[in-house]
Amino acid sequence: MATHTPPTGTPAPGDSYVQSFARGLQVIRSFSESAPRQTLSEVAAASGLTRAGARRILLTLQTLGYVVSDGKLFTLTPRILDLGFAYLSSMPIWNRAEPVMEALVQQVQESCSAAVLDATDIVYVMRVPTKKIMHISLGVGSRLPAYCTSLGRLLLADLDDEEVRARLEASDRQALTKHTVTDVDALMAKVAQARRQQWCLVNQELEEGLISVAAPIVNRQGRMVAALNISGQANRTSAKVMQETMLPALMDAAKKVSQLL
Repeated sequence: MATHTPPTGTPAPGDSYVQSFARGLQVIRSFSESAPRQTLSEVAAASGLTRAGARRILLTLQTLGYVVSDGKLFTLTPRILDLGFAYLSSMPIWNRAEPVMEALVQQVQESCSAAVLDATDIVYVMRVPTKKIMHISLGVGSRLPAYCTSLGRLLLADLDDEEVRARLEASDRQALTKHTVTDVDALMAKVAQARRQQWCLVNQELEEGLISVAAPIVNRQGRMVAALNISGQANRTSAKVMQETMLPALMDAAKKVSQLL
């Protein structure tokens, strides 16, 4: 199993930490689906900066073309996507994996996604949807909590128990549905099960009616670098049916993507 230590706290400024750059990233992250347009005061409050500090960063981003303003409200521009594209373009595997995922979607008639682990969240790096089955709008770059998703639990299974527990304890473990498991010990058992069987199924813990199963994408060293899943509606695809009829196809697709590494 690989060991990945999640970030803890904010490092002190020094030769290896550029505080102004970190603050710039805080400002960018303050924009979201619920706050796509913000005043200077809102950006400062959301990013934990002074108005003067937030203003300098916003004006810098505006000069570089990452932000626009109408004089009162600031908004990110499409150029901000360049930052995410740099990650995707540095890992061309996802372009090569897309046909495999598309073939899987055509075979099982359910959506397929690939994600990586980032601290307590999963981040989507590729998604091939069918019809919309979730209230949550997902795309490349979307984040979901790891503790209640099939992708997240499987990716956590690649870590040592001590690290898994630390990430679970650091998670905002809310009961998103009546099925959501939030107890750390119970989640540790779920992750251990995923580690043993090398796949993970989660039934309506993220959203009522949503069921998903995930399989590992591993490199030549056997380290899990990402995971692949398929998602469906529980009212038409039970956990038993998904495991028996869709999991084999998913495992085969994940193996093909792994071979691309």
